Amino acid sequence: MKLCNAFAYLLAAILISQLASCTNTKSAIYFSETTRAEFSAPTENLEPVIQKNDLLSISVSSLNPEASQMFNVNSSTDFRGATASSTVAPAAGYLVDQDGFIQFPLIGNIKAAGMTKKVLKENIEKELLSRRLLLEPIVDIRYLNYKVSILGEVARPSVLTVANEKITLLEALGLAGDLTIFANRHNVLLIREEEGKKKLIRLDLTSDDLFTSPYYHLKSNDIIYVEPNKNKIAASGAARQWLPLVLSSLTLVVVSIDRLAR
Repeated sequence: MKLCNAFAYLLAAILISQLASCTNTKSAIYFSETTRAEFSAPTENLEPVIQKNDLLSISVSSLNPEASQMFNVNSSTDFRGATASSTVAPAAGYLVDQDGFIQFPLIGNIKAAGMTKKVLKENIEKELLSRRLLLEPIVDIRYLNYKVSILGEVARPSVLTVANEKITLLEALGLAGDLTIFANRHNVLLIREEEGKKKLIRLDLTSDDLFTSPYYHLKSNDIIYVEPNKNKIAASGAARQWLPLVLSSLTLVVVSIDRLAR
């Protein structure tokens, strides 16, 4: 029995050593090519543009709370920061239709797609004032569907709901449990939709260029795919091919030695 246990431990040690030998230390480190100590933040305006199918929370207040109430659609979604979720929480809000409009009480269609929250806020306030519906209205707009998806070689592939509407690539990876040791850090894929078109961007997490990249900050509905590195693909293929044969051989050896020991 002791001999069998010894062979089991030996087999485990061989498998672990083979897996470990497939991983290059440098390729598993973030920003291994970083030489600078200071970086300038991207100057791109980070405020997202409203798109079709966005779900917006629009709250209106004024000097007359009762008159303001009819413009407020309560949301059942409770935001508590950026969180990972496998389900979609039901939410009530203003949906941007396929023509880019929202239906606003007593005003009707208001153009929303292609605008920032600030511009839409100003337009709604102007409409409320010009139609004399409210005095000194204050409009606040938030996204109810601001989310990013993380797939591939991460500890917890998930959809992240972002309450503060601002998240970086590194924060998103952290919320997904970080990259696995088999992740290809040189070629992370960002899928982004802008103006009805899909954009595919390749990012290198070993380079300090990421800090000054316009894609360092993620936008709503971004998808991050972390592909496996060559070592995992090669190891997976080799394991499928050789592991059954190795196990069968070792089992035969153990059984034979065990019988001789008796």
